[in-house]
Amino acid sequence: MVQRVLEFLEAEHDAILSRLKTYLRIPSVSPDPAFGVHMAHARQYLAARLKDIGLANIRELDGGGEPAVYGEWLGAPGKPTVLIYGHYDVQPEDPIELWKSPPFEPTERDGCLFARGASDVKGPTTIALEVVAAFLKVAGGCPVNVKVFLEGEEETGSPTLAEIITRHRELLSVDAVLSADGGRASAVVPTINTGARGNGQLEFRIQTAVKDLHSGRYGGCVRNALHEMARLVSSLHDVDGAVAVDGFYADAKALTPLQKSDTAAFPFDASAFIGDVAASHHGEPGFTLREQVTLRPALDVNGMWGGYTGQGGKTIIPNVATAKLTVRLVEGQQSKDVLAHVVGHLHRQCPEGVSLEILHQHNGAPASSLPSWHPLVLATQTVLRNETGREPIQVRLGASVPVTAIFKEMLGIETLMFGYNLPDEDVHAPNEFFRIRSIGEGLRGWSLLLDELGRYETPAFHAQDAR
Repeated sequence: MVQRVLEFLEAEHDAILSRLKTYLRIPSVSPDPAFGVHMAHARQYLAARLKDIGLANIRELDGGGEPAVYGEWLGAPGKPTVLIYGHYDVQPEDPIELWKSPPFEPTERDGCLFARGASDVKGPTTIALEVVAAFLKVAGGCPVNVKVFLEGEEETGSPTLAEIITRHRELLSVDAVLSADGGRASAVVPTINTGARGNGQLEFRIQTAVKDLHSGRYGGCVRNALHEMARLVSSLHDVDGAVAVDGFYADAKALTPLQKSDTAAFPFDASAFIGDVAASHHGEPGFTLREQVTLRPALDVNGMWGGYTGQGGKTIIPNVATAKLTVRLVEGQQSKDVLAHVVGHLHRQCPEGVSLEILHQHNGAPASSLPSWHPLVLATQTVLRNETGREPIQVRLGASVPVTAIFKEMLGIETLMFGYNLPDEDVHAPNEFFRIRSIGEGLRGWSLLLDELGRYETPAFHAQDAR
């Protein structure tokens, strides 16, 4: 059966690429409310596609924010039920002047498809949906029961995902989750994603006066909000790159020998990793670069602003400055606790005469881990071993995919990230792209994995790790 599916998908490659381009033309930017109409357009497009594929019970699942799109095929009695996860929202295109082609007009160059969302994660999501479509069309059914869940808030930290699950717990009851998000760690080395760091977000503002002041009249005698923000932000780290917030590392679990050996086994050129982006290595001492970005927590300022930033000059002393930051978390840490340490640090460092206000705090998901005994891991090992002739390496992501931890915490189910994007595809940056060859590779990988998962009995997905 699977061979016929693979042959069909190979013949459908150009049509699949065309459908992906249509999807990419929808500017479904979730962080900016001005794009709400386009978010709705994306949901309409996906609902129509799921219906065309042959799924049933297609609906929007609302948790108070941007709804998720849901559909199901439950025609394999006695087989496991797998939730296929993706997200239809994308990051803003800014700075648009750095794009070589319009961000929402997919453009082919050098074997790649350039567009916002091409890699994260409309390309990989399209692969998963097209595989389900092929099984239903060619074989009349899938090797496993399938529920599709396409989120609309992943790029804003999944703020209402927990509420969606609470409202639709029974509908989302499955045996395992296959995520199109997450990506491959390498284009040449077979890898299995068995975990990801957690995250949290904070936005805060400081004020030094009731209004902006004339720098000639007040310069040299009052505090400048931007100066004070610079001091606050610089206080978050030591000069050697370690986070200087008391308690930040307190609950982070120490690296195990297995984690260190798995990380060391992955071929990784630290110099090239840094050199490719013309940066310099700067991070927590005592750990390799690969350990720093996958197994250790981090704190980063994502933006800070205030005063005058327009053309020409304006001789003012800014009275307000604002900053946004995020934290990446590892096993043992909870976002609310880590962010509480950060907020406490900011208040302690804020000088007298300067007010500090927390504008927004999002307690994101904790880090996630997938046990090595799980059928998701075992099936993926089999597929990758057969396809490459090499033993796959288990790796962890430095990025965060909140659904992995949230589904585990709320529904008791595990998630395997099986996306086909690659680390260098400028995700969240100008000129994001997706390798066109990854479409064929992904269609084959997803087909073989669904087929392999269909060989497992349902109880195997719920065994306890007693090994």
